[in-house]
Amino acid sequence: MDLHTLKIFQTVAKLGSISKAARELNYAQSNITLKIQQLETVLQTTLFYRHNRGTTLTAKGKLLLTNTEKIFHLIEETNKVMKDDQTPKGPLIIGSMETTAAVRLPELLSKYHHNYPDVDLTLKTGPTEQNVQGVLRYELDGAFVAGPIEHPELVQKTVIEEEMVLVTDTIHPPLSSIKDIQTRTLLVFRTGCSYRAKLEQLFHQEGVTPNKIMEFGTLEAIIGCVSAGLGISMLPYSVIERQVQEGTLRHHLIPSPYGKVKTIFIHRKDTYLPTSLAKFIDMLSDEAGLLNNKR
Repeated sequence: MDLHTLKIFQTVAKLGSISKAARELNYAQSNITLKIQQLETVLQTTLFYRHNRGTTLTAKGKLLLTNTEKIFHLIEETNKVMKDDQTPKGPLIIGSMETTAAVRLPELLSKYHHNYPDVDLTLKTGPTEQNVQGVLRYELDGAFVAGPIEHPELVQKTVIEEEMVLVTDTIHPPLSSIKDIQTRTLLVFRTGCSYRAKLEQLFHQEGVTPNKIMEFGTLEAIIGCVSAGLGISMLPYSVIERQVQEGTLRHHLIPSPYGKVKTIFIHRKDTYLPTSLAKFIDMLSDEAGLLNNKR
């Protein structure tokens, strides 16, 4: 069993097909089949179920895939350690909730890029659940998510406390109770969004069933549709402050404990902390005032 064979196994497992793996790796399909058969012989077990739609991992195959990914990750980490000369450089992939990326991060990211131009910084937005999984799967170096997050493999640092508000169009009257909006349509991000989960918890506690839920993919779409009177949403006040001041949206306070949400930065405990990420985390501490005062 060598790294080359494990790479072939990993590719077949991820793509679910020997023919797709052959195209991906630019090998003959017969060579892929032979390598898998040899690996199964060495390990004395069946790694895949073969069927007319491709391949599916057996229980032992799933175990080998987990260990294979650990092996390749360890090799990658070793390369990072050996090549890191304490100069911030190379790729740095950060995840963020869209609301945080839109309001809190532009100045921070601009300053980081100015200070460390050799770092290839990438920002990927998505809901909290997606970002957490991205960090756990080593796809993201770190991420801004709604906290708290309880996971033994993650380090977390609180960076922002958001004031959450209900958002309506400007003609909506003041709210005396959550029940005042139970006939309205909820405009939310897709499942996995922590703000959506908190809003649904609030409705559940108050015994309110929303009339309808509509999912959106972008913050701009939610804000635009709320302003047009399509429905209501729950968002950080910092995100909609400008629209409130301009008179295109109206906000309504939310009772504790739903009115406050902490934004935290997470990264894995078990990975080598490259200089690029260490400097990013240092900047989070240095710029805490900027992040929290940006409204």
